Amino acid sequence: MDSKKVKEIMYSLGADLCGIADIGRFSDAPKGYHPLDVLPTCKSVVSFGCRFPVGTLICKSPIPYTRVRNSVTPKMDAIALDFCIEMEKSEIVCVPIPTNESQWDKNTGRYRSLISLKHAAQAAGLGTIGRHSLLITPEFGSMIWLGAVLCDVALEPDKLKENICDNCNLCVNACPINALESPEMDQQKCWNYAFGDDEEIQSWRIICHKCRDICPYNLGAKNSFIKGSMTAL
Repeated sequence: MDSKKVKEIMYSLGADLCGIADIGRFSDAPKGYHPLDVLPTCKSVVSFGCRFPVGTLICKSPIPYTRVRNSVTPKMDAIALDFCIEMEKSEIVCVPIPTNESQWDKNTGRYRSLISLKHAAQAAGLGTIGRHSLLITPEFGSMIWLGAVLCDVALEPDKLKENICDNCNLCVNACPINALESPEMDQQKCWNYAFGDDEEIQSWRIICHKCRDICPYNLGAKNSFIKGSMTAL
């Protein structure tokens, strides 16, 4: 099976973006979180993304953004699972990486996915990681959710993108709790502030995405229609 067919399958299952990285592009992965630490026979990583509705950024209520985020996670996991099943029909072994499941890495004091989805996406040519630690894609900016599948066949990799972020530091200045002061985001500080239970409405919610809002590249070319609404905020 070639890379073109692989992408056709992924798009048919509902992905909006798809790219491929060869295993050699993961040499900088943290110990224990390399694709080979998950699938020892891995030769390629298929990264994919689904667009996230941009209207959620301009809502006064945090509920639409929160609920969309919670709904897109099982969608991504279902796409990855169905992709693996389709590939097995062609006798190709694949393993899905959960979209929103982290574990504690005692070596670095951070929570990590089995492999970094944003680094996999960057390695697969979908976009580049910005100062705010989010992946930015030319098509959708940072309004994209990511998934990945490990494959035990060598597939032709996509070209890497030129860096999109220009380090304007707007996200750094917009962060209400200074979680972006250092080159590596203060993960725990961000999570403690942005995610949690709202006692007033008795509901779990996401109250902050200011780094995403302020980024000049947050919408990408295909979401530019809403720029006027974002500017009015």
